[in-house]
Amino acid sequence: MTIDTPFARHVGRVRPEWIDYNGHMNVAYYVLAFDEATDTFYNWLGIGKDYKDRTTFSTFTLEGHITYDREILEGHPFRVHTYLLNFDRKRIHYFHEMYHAEEGFLASTNELISIHIDMSIRRSAPIPDELLARLEEVRAAHATLPVPANVGRVIGLDRRRSK
Repeated sequence: MTIDTPFARHVGRVRPEWIDYNGHMNVAYYVLAFDEATDTFYNWLGIGKDYKDRTTFSTFTLEGHITYDREILEGHPFRVHTYLLNFDRKRIHYFHEMYHAEEGFLASTNELISIHIDMSIRRSAPIPDELLARLEEVRAAHATLPVPANVGRVIGLDRRRSK
């Protein structure tokens, strides 16, 4: 099996209803676009909607961080690159980069940690071994790539500089 490095199969276009009064893509719709990219990635990994429909398991997002690096406008095409950074028995850490699909600039990033859930009790549960093996294959392939610059970024203001 070929593993995309990075995974870059999610594409989209900025929809008219995503535009705010500043004339660019509203912050909320970046989250939606990244959520759709997560669905594409998870379906490819084998832990998406089909997985939930045939088992009692799914994933929930535990934490996320988003950056807005350069605006994109109505009708602009975008492509999302996704990196599997790490995982353990219950959690998955991954990172999305949204690029303008024609001009190539970085528009936004989204770093996420999800948890594997047993939907019958709505509590965390271990990821099955066959999925852990798949995750390990992808992590190993993605580990050959440079770590994206915004991974692990912390938000805050240096209070000493704001005086």
